[in-house]
Amino acid sequence: MKVGIGLPTTIPGVQRGEVLDWARRADAAGFSTLGTLDRLVYPNHEPLVALGAAAAVTQRIGLMTAVLLVPWRQNALLAAKQAATVHALSEGRLTLGVGLGSRDDDYEASGVPTKGRGKRFDEMLDRIRRMWAGEEVGYAGGVGPDVSDHPPDLIVGGTADAAFRRAARYGDGWMLGGGAPDRFPELAEKLNAAWAEEGRDGEPRRMALTYFALGSDPEGDTERSIGDYYSFNPDYAAAVVAGTAKGEDAVRERLDQFRESGVDEVVMFPASPDPEQVDLLAPVAL
Repeated sequence: MKVGIGLPTTIPGVQRGEVLDWARRADAAGFSTLGTLDRLVYPNHEPLVALGAAAAVTQRIGLMTAVLLVPWRQNALLAAKQAATVHALSEGRLTLGVGLGSRDDDYEASGVPTKGRGKRFDEMLDRIRRMWAGEEVGYAGGVGPDVSDHPPDLIVGGTADAAFRRAARYGDGWMLGGGAPDRFPELAEKLNAAWAEEGRDGEPRRMALTYFALGSDPEGDTERSIGDYYSFNPDYAAAVVAGTAKGEDAVRERLDQFRESGVDEVVMFPASPDPEQVDLLAPVAL
């Protein structure tokens, strides 16, 4: 099982130097992927822009939006162009994880209704795929940069039945976002069934997202960052805080659980923006 690490770009107050140092350390340590989370109405960094910065200071590590909330972005071609740009400038290292999002205020701030977002999501994913394949849309041809020979992988997040259908129809795999490892086998079976129904060859990528906290104050770091991030839903925030792997033993146990559940790659998101967290996680997770 591969192990990736999230950038601390959703932690309020994180500084430029912390983000770039974090990316460099993760690249050198051997993590598989650098991940970013996505919200609009929150003081986080925009995920693709952050990954563009990370691409400039790294050489090897994969880059992933985990996940980019596509429907409230309105313009499929612009989102596809931004992703293709990161992919091209990183020499093929981007995986575009995509999802619907659960916050109404993100949609309201974008001027996009939540009603009909599933249908809009399908249409946008189809257009993103066609753009990456080089479909011509104007007198100058396609919307570049040209990634048709090696487009980004597309991973769909979500646990509704529609998420598995989208993963099989448009994607290269599926991601469990913050759920418990014991849920993974049942949900992976839904992915496999959708994959077969769409007549897809090969195996889908099976990914998961989880949270960790190491260092001197894992409880406090988790409350201040992850608790704040999910505070729009207090019950869910409490569950995520409680479920964060705090301490080395808890991290090892979490990774073992995901490994036994059949996950191909897990991306661990931090509770602290301190780049020392990368060095603390590496010997435990890799």
